[in-house]
Amino acid sequence: MSTALFDLSGKTALVTGGTHGLGMAIAAGLANAGATIVINDVFTDKLQSAKTEYAGMGIEVHTYLLDVTDEEAVELTIPVIESEVGHIDILVNNAGIIKRIPILEMKAEEFRQVLDVDLTGPFIMSKVVAKGMVERGHGKIINMCSMMSELGRNTVSAYASAKGGLKMLTRNMATEWARFNIQINGIGPGYFATDQTAPIRVDGHPFNEFIINRTPAGRWGDPEDLAGTAVFLASGASDFVNGQVVYVDGGILATIGKPSNEV
Repeated sequence: MSTALFDLSGKTALVTGGTHGLGMAIAAGLANAGATIVINDVFTDKLQSAKTEYAGMGIEVHTYLLDVTDEEAVELTIPVIESEVGHIDILVNNAGIIKRIPILEMKAEEFRQVLDVDLTGPFIMSKVVAKGMVERGHGKIINMCSMMSELGRNTVSAYASAKGGLKMLTRNMATEWARFNIQINGIGPGYFATDQTAPIRVDGHPFNEFIINRTPAGRWGDPEDLAGTAVFLASGASDFVNGQVVYVDGGILATIGKPSNEV
């Protein structure tokens, strides 16, 4: 099979929240496949810091101050991006937040805030960007779902509700837009080694042991493990893949877990 199927040269990719962590790893993977990268955030200092970090990887990025939950701002900014950088061929809805609060202690306002960023944000971004994709007759949208699209866990009810909703939004977008040669799919990351998880990945920490034992691969994911899946879903190699969520989890969802007496 020709590697040209995975070539993103001449394509412009907008990765929301691509200033750090998994979003940055995905953006770097797309850039290494040839794509021009655009990222956004709600904080100017985070955009500037990210730009410097990308430059250290030899990647030039275009940065825009944008809140994905602000529909009016999105409608005004997307045309500016397309005028200054190029038509958006690839949209990665990565921006998200999580609040770890037990349901009985969570306020409705806190629940709504998570849904607003993690579910309504992708709805707004996709709706606005897809208008141009429909006109041009092609496009790729990748929604960052989660294992919490399939599983529950203590204290993350809002996040899991949003990600489960994003899985279904992915399928509905595919239902409506596939005929315009737009492919909309999701990525469901497992547990990854990021700055956020660093405090619980130390040897001897109960959660670190739990994840290693719960994951058939026997390790935390490396952010770079997401790059190949993102490139596949952003490239011509996935032109007949639509409405799917690819779980990049080291096999967690494939098993009920490793028996405690297994050697």
